[in-house]
Amino acid sequence: MKNSILALSLSISGNTIFSQITAEEFNHYIKTELSKGTIAGMGIAIVTNDSILLSKGYGYADIQNKIPFSNNTIINIASISKSFIGVSIMYAMENNLLDLDNNVNELLSFNVINPHSPDQFITLRHLMGHTSGIKDEDTIYKASYHYGGDSPELLAVFLEDYLSPDGKHYTENNFIYSKPGETYLYSNIGAGLAGHILESVTGKPLNVLTREIIFKPLEMDDTYWFLSEMPDLSKHSKLYKVEKNTNTLIEIELYGLTTYPDGGLRTTISDLSNYLIWIMNKGSFKGRSIIKSSSVAEMLTPDYSNSYAKFWEIGERIGHGGWDPGVTTEMYYIPEDQLGIIIFVNSSSYKNFTELGRIVHDYGKSILKKTDNFRE
Repeated sequence: MKNSILALSLSISGNTIFSQITAEEFNHYIKTELSKGTIAGMGIAIVTNDSILLSKGYGYADIQNKIPFSNNTIINIASISKSFIGVSIMYAMENNLLDLDNNVNELLSFNVINPHSPDQFITLRHLMGHTSGIKDEDTIYKASYHYGGDSPELLAVFLEDYLSPDGKHYTENNFIYSKPGETYLYSNIGAGLAGHILESVTGKPLNVLTREIIFKPLEMDDTYWFLSEMPDLSKHSKLYKVEKNTNTLIEIELYGLTTYPDGGLRTTISDLSNYLIWIMNKGSFKGRSIIKSSSVAEMLTPDYSNSYAKFWEIGERIGHGGWDPGVTTEMYYIPEDQLGIIIFVNSSSYKNFTELGRIVHDYGKSILKKTDNFRE
């Protein structure tokens, strides 16, 4: 069999051209990618709004102990985590606990003001759309990753130190020279602040809140924010990157994020499939809802950018991607194709992730076409 997706036949349906991929060709492609030695394992799910077409692991979650990567392997999903903050904020808004357009300082024990535009206040809508003007200062942000376990530093302490004028990490360079709402700048620390506000207004830690309102109704039983929550750490994938000098995989120690709302969630392909099906069904899963369908629609409506809404990437694909040391992830659905895709890779140095996503998408379309569920 030729090791080239270009060798696959092209099928034309309407105005859409895609590679029609058989199961044999797809499995051969995955096997070939794993054989290159730049990743240890991956998990892949393909879903529609009423069924799971594929949910499977490939390669290893743990190379040394030869533990296979499965659809129940737990791994940190990086910035896909932000979408859960978006859902939780809409829940809090429905329950009259906050307003997206109020000054965030009304909800905090410390003040956050952009020193370059002190007369303009920051809102949750700004934070959710990455237009707050808060910048991730690289040295400080990377130092907030804690290798070996959960971060011992409290989120509130870090945020006050970084954003409040009296804080030890505060400088005017932590903000850009734009008024809130004026410039899109992706901000992990801004997302952390949104998560902290949620905890403040609900009176519950984020892990407790999200388990109550999201994880339980969506049957996400293997989803956690903290390593210390996990009853069985052996279910967590090892994390890897390619060592440049030897071009071989080396293990990265598990870590926790001080600003965990921006990327600290850990889950499985199986659990996240339920979440993706829920959003594809406009907020319904097995007849259960978390927020109203109107709130789902508002959450996915952009305020400042045509490609980003309230902690959700939007456009032809709706969802979120993620990257962190040892992980590359994505979770999207394509409304035109009525198809959802989830991919976890336990390496942060895998260079063919974009191509992998395209192949998985095309394979999903092939499955839909074969089962007569494909619709343009």
